[in-house]
Amino acid sequence: MTSTWGDGVSLDTGTEASEDVARRLRKGMAGGVLSFPLTSFHEDGSFDPDGFRGYVAERLATAPGAVFPACGTGEFFSLDEDEYRQVVSITVEEAAGRLPVVAGTGYGWAQAARFARIAEESGADALLVLPHYLTAAPQDGLVAQLRHVAARTRLPLIAYQRGQVAYTADSLRRIARIPGVIGVKDGHSDLDRLQRLTLAAPEDFLFFNGAATAEIQARAYATVGVPAYSSAVHAFAPEISNAFFAALRDGDNGTVDKLLRDFYVPLVELRDRVPGYAVSLVKAAARLRGRRVGPVRAPLTDPSATDLAELKTLLTTGLDLVGAAL
Repeated sequence: MTSTWGDGVSLDTGTEASEDVARRLRKGMAGGVLSFPLTSFHEDGSFDPDGFRGYVAERLATAPGAVFPACGTGEFFSLDEDEYRQVVSITVEEAAGRLPVVAGTGYGWAQAARFARIAEESGADALLVLPHYLTAAPQDGLVAQLRHVAARTRLPLIAYQRGQVAYTADSLRRIARIPGVIGVKDGHSDLDRLQRLTLAAPEDFLFFNGAATAEIQARAYATVGVPAYSSAVHAFAPEISNAFFAALRDGDNGTVDKLLRDFYVPLVELRDRVPGYAVSLVKAAARLRGRRVGPVRAPLTDPSATDLAELKTLLTTGLDLVGAAL
């Protein structure tokens, strides 16, 4: 299959390659959580490549199903193109083909295409297309956005519906026919809409739960045929996220309920206090565990001393529940 780059050059998008990536992702989703690593910064806010390499290597050692660098948790919105290249390249090097690497891209389609080209050159397996910036758009425009990005990269795409991006069943059918589009990450948690999308999609189309702190709704998503999910907790406590995943997979409702009641629900209540804590708390928790990830970049802010103390207590509780230590 071919698509056309903006300068008129025809690209071979590789049907077999896309199908292979989809198969690898499907297998990974069945076997572990999807990991969205943080991006490491020095205290002055500059990118810390050595810190990031060590941090990513630790994430990969805990058996995630796939790794998604430079996405929301990785502060894609704050990275310049050179930093983005380093983040993706380091992740690809550390993954060494053991699991799929899906890099984030986004903004308008022209900017997304530039990042897509960098991800392709850096060895990524696929792209997660984050919602476009600021402007609300009709369904025809949402479909056209993906068409433009898909036409400018050889990499398969996963569309992220969240914020101002929410597909109808008809739009889902249309994007599923775009060469290279292999799936949807859902961040809306509208299970009625999601069920309609899964029924409208081709049988081999990928879906996964991308809600903030996705474990809270993992059982509900599974009831509409979407058991796979991303885990922000994996970014700082893979012991907890992996224990939850295993309990959910094995039908151990007692463990699922205990982890939800004593760790995940209090974490969400803390997260919801301040805009941006969905990333800031995750990064702070990683620092509490001695990980070299540094501060968040503006417009995000690091947690207050009071919230950080509460986070430490909650993290200790969660780790105790799974037999791990801070």
